[in-house]
Amino acid sequence: MAAPAATLRWRVEGRRHAAVFHSSGTASEALTRSPLLWTLPLILQHCPRSPSWCFALCCVARRLIGQWISLSCGLILFNKYLLANYGFPYPLALTLMHMGFCSVLATGVIKGGFAKGIDIDWGTYFRAIVPIGVLYSVSLWTGNSAYIYLSVSFIQMLKALMPVLVFCVGCVMQTEKFSWRLMGNMSIITVGVMVASYGELRFNMIGFIFQISCLIFESTRLALIQILLQRRGLKLTPITSMYLVSPACFFSLLVPFVFIELPKISNDPNVTWSGGIFLANCLVAFGLNIAVYLLVGKTSALTMNVAGVIKDWLLIGLSVVLFAAPVSGLQIGGYLIAFGGVAFYNYNKIMEKQKQAALEAKSEDSLPLVDRGAGPSGTK
Repeated sequence: MAAPAATLRWRVEGRRHAAVFHSSGTASEALTRSPLLWTLPLILQHCPRSPSWCFALCCVARRLIGQWISLSCGLILFNKYLLANYGFPYPLALTLMHMGFCSVLATGVIKGGFAKGIDIDWGTYFRAIVPIGVLYSVSLWTGNSAYIYLSVSFIQMLKALMPVLVFCVGCVMQTEKFSWRLMGNMSIITVGVMVASYGELRFNMIGFIFQISCLIFESTRLALIQILLQRRGLKLTPITSMYLVSPACFFSLLVPFVFIELPKISNDPNVTWSGGIFLANCLVAFGLNIAVYLLVGKTSALTMNVAGVIKDWLLIGLSVVLFAAPVSGLQIGGYLIAFGGVAFYNYNKIMEKQKQAALEAKSEDSLPLVDRGAGPSGTK
């Protein structure tokens, strides 16, 4: 059955608006209000513009989400292959290559004028950026180390503990407020992950410790970002983060690499090395950061969180298909419990943000016109 002429018209106009949206770099109100940005009816419900503009937003969001999911899944599976199957079981060296490559390219992007940089003094750099870089480097190191011992599917299930650790570390560092309701939510997630871990058919304690350590370091890094950066008013995009944080990560990893993995690599006759493969791996890592920059910049961070749900389930399936990773029914059941807890946690976060936005809008509307910069002459 042919589509109505009006529908075809706004679809065609929507593709034209999508090109404008890509070049402008601005985010529409519809993209920040609805978490399911690829669902057209929700965008149409909130979007104050014409249907063709709404369709353009759907096209852009769908494309950016697809790019981010593809690159994120690609990098995880690529790292798993290199570390566990290819013949290069050196996660510290791989992480060091990523950080060095991203440092060089991010510097080129900033210095070449393709993205805006940020000017900070050396004192602020060492007090605010370096601690975050050290935690990030150790988080990446331990996270990549887990791929040697654990399946990708089980690692994705363990990552469901991230809200729990962020909440616990945040309460200790006073970036989160403790509540028994949230504690109950965190308990459900923890029980689900425990059941999934019990059902893991190839459980390895060393890999488990590496992955939990990765999550602890990452949650601590997120808390430090609030303490050291946001309270200073420093807002970093993924590009400026790479430009500032990647060098700190590189030099943080360089010292342990020289003493831990470099002697092993030099004396390992079975090590496999191909410059082209590792260059491709580094390009995927850099491309993922660019995809995050575009996705968050054109839509919102909430979009990436919701899209991450699709990515996690996709990785679990790909791990089973590509690496023959066994997944038990008990493990899936445990992950479903944890998944439900994480979904409820994200839903509450979304509701809190919407309530806060509504209160801010209400308070702004209640201000006198002169206080909002609309005096008799149009200026304050």
